[in-house]
Amino acid sequence: MRGVGTVLALVILATVVATFARRWRIPAPSLLVVAGLAVALLPGTPEIEISPEVIGLIVLPPLLYASAEELSWRELKAVWKPVGVLSIGLVLASAAAVGWVASLVTPLSWQMAFVLGAVLASTDPVAVTALGRRLALPPKVQVLVQAESLFNDATSLVLFRVAVSVAVATAASDWGAAGGEFVVLAGGGTVIGAAVAGVVALIRRRTEDPVLETVIALVTPYAVYVLAEAAHTSGVTSVVVAGVVLGGRGDRLTNARIRLQLHAVYGTVVFLLESVVFSLIGLALPGQVRALSDADRAWPLYALAVAGTLMAVRLLWLAPLSAVVQREGGIQRMNWRVPVVLTWAGTRGVVPLAAALSIPVATEAGTPLADRPLVLVLTTSVVVVTLVVQGFTLAPVVRRSGIALEPDHTEREETSARCSLAAAGIRRLEELSELEAVPDMVLDRLRRGLTARLDDARDRLAETNGTGAPTESADLIYRQLRRDLIAVEAEELQRLYDDHTISDTTRRRLQRTLDLEEARLTDA
Repeated sequence: MRGVGTVLALVILATVVATFARRWRIPAPSLLVVAGLAVALLPGTPEIEISPEVIGLIVLPPLLYASAEELSWRELKAVWKPVGVLSIGLVLASAAAVGWVASLVTPLSWQMAFVLGAVLASTDPVAVTALGRRLALPPKVQVLVQAESLFNDATSLVLFRVAVSVAVATAASDWGAAGGEFVVLAGGGTVIGAAVAGVVALIRRRTEDPVLETVIALVTPYAVYVLAEAAHTSGVTSVVVAGVVLGGRGDRLTNARIRLQLHAVYGTVVFLLESVVFSLIGLALPGQVRALSDADRAWPLYALAVAGTLMAVRLLWLAPLSAVVQREGGIQRMNWRVPVVLTWAGTRGVVPLAAALSIPVATEAGTPLADRPLVLVLTTSVVVVTLVVQGFTLAPVVRRSGIALEPDHTEREETSARCSLAAAGIRRLEELSELEAVPDMVLDRLRRGLTARLDDARDRLAETNGTGAPTESADLIYRQLRRDLIAVEAEELQRLYDDHTISDTTRRRLQRTLDLEEARLTDA
């Protein structure tokens, strides 16, 4: 019961914090970490211990799957070369640099310093996706940051397993075996993820029940993860591959009603899991600090040194890579704004924490692994530092860099697309009119609707291009009046129900119809 109460308290805390985060327009993950840390420091707060199984099996699969579904196949193919370089080369460089710095400035042995480097070597897809959700980054930059965080986990996982085996067994590392293990983890995970995605796609094509579709969508990431881990491959890679494959084909697997329901359900699940896990990061740090020995009291300085090392290595790696990419694209003058933004977007989060929690407590000889508490504290501290410092300042950095898309650009692109869609619909109506296959009354009704949408889109384009004074289009006035009429109809529906004229089933059905129409008007 205590565990259930803790989860409920975390959900309530996360909901309140997320509400204020949206109102203040600041990243919710950063504010959640700060709130969790503040609550943990209050007198009487029970000590929170995070289980690696809970994060690895319950939290990670759906969050990774949701992040992977947002990736665009077209944009991913355009950046696959730099993503590959970052997913392997930058992870190796970060692990080596952190291990070297940690062995110099901290009391960690070189074996445990290497473990720390492997844990923190990769950026976190959950944190990167959550922080970048509200940023107006160019599509290629957004996909590069997100794809790197999704595909670099196989490299860091292999490094972590090698580092832990060295620390626990105090034996020499076998790098040849490590290379083979990387192939098994990444390759096997890719095959299992693609195979399960294919099976799920076949099932979803033959399913039209919204409830069953929702269950399949929720179970898919867990099934992929469990199958991959049972086959001793990378569950993270499998979930990412399945999410990318199914996300790119989602519009062809289901109808509009099911897509709306899946979007709402998955949005709720992602919100709850992200909120709880980021709150837990802040809640767990004070308890981990209390477990340290007196010799490790300088841990804040160690954490800052490690975080600084990660950022320095990332910038030094991204600057020449960005120069090469820009030169290949025909850009002669080096643009430093992109590597700076990419460096600042490289946050750590849930995946490093789950890896650190899975470090064994004792060696194979049965002696306690003395440096484990310090590694855990440094990992959590670096995660907190990156989420708070980089999270709160990422949006200003993006704005000052000048690479963010202007709101007018996005609006013009969307409005231009609306013009094209409405024009295509009108052309099809004219073809049907010439064939005389549809009654004129129906054609006129459809033509009026499409013409109103086309006129509204043209008015918006004129406003954004500065060719006309801002005016309220007839379609905009129509939507405003229709929303007012929907409110009146909703009041009348409630009156009929209160007067026992209609049943509750009828009331709910008609209210849903009004809600759907209001949602369409709002989206328009």
